[in-house]
Amino acid sequence: MPRQPRLDLAGVPQHIVQRGNDRQPCFFSDADHHRYLGELREIALREGCAVHAYVLMTNHVHLLMTPVASGLVARVMQALGRRYVRYINDRYRRTGTLWEGRYKACLVDHETYLLRCYRYIELNPVRARMVADAGDYRWSSFASNALGLSNPLVRPHPSYLALGASMLERCQAYRALVMQGVADEDLDSIRLYLQRQHAFGSDRFRAAIEAQLRRRAGPAKIGRPRKSESAGESAH
Repeated sequence: MPRQPRLDLAGVPQHIVQRGNDRQPCFFSDADHHRYLGELREIALREGCAVHAYVLMTNHVHLLMTPVASGLVARVMQALGRRYVRYINDRYRRTGTLWEGRYKACLVDHETYLLRCYRYIELNPVRARMVADAGDYRWSSFASNALGLSNPLVRPHPSYLALGASMLERCQAYRALVMQGVADEDLDSIRLYLQRQHAFGSDRFRAAIEAQLRRRAGPAKIGRPRKSESAGESAH
């Protein structure tokens, strides 16, 4: 069976993960991180995708971005993948693929769920015990979103801007949010929805996505149909 296309809508944020092939490293030096981020900035700007949060781990990346039109996130990831793989293969005299198949992505409800994804992404190095504090990790958007440091790649989402009237207020509010950590329930939900590429948000959000795309955006309902429904089905 052909693979179903990813859920994709203009103006709706997407949480994206791409992993190294066989969970192998995809970054080997500081220069590699700089190259990836530079390429991402150029391509995302060209394609009309706003990057809100990111983290580059040793063997995978998480991105949070919003496209101005459907199909643009895929164009960013395809172009970025091609450029970066070519760079790595040339630099380290290697051949073959670097990434593990297709990237995974899920739509994110900006009303209540988006900032949870910000926090989940930027706390990855802490959960991996690479650093004790998110601010100690160089290859994420935390310094921009939590400390207000300039980062030409990061474009804040309106939900982030609503945290405060000034940069100082927004950073303080966001740091307080990050300090709460990620609850186990949120960890499980974010990972599951991303793995299954379902829309991550409220029931109303998923219903709106399904109405626009005319396809399921979340898990199927579990349970037997009502008798009236069963009778109707058997009659056809």
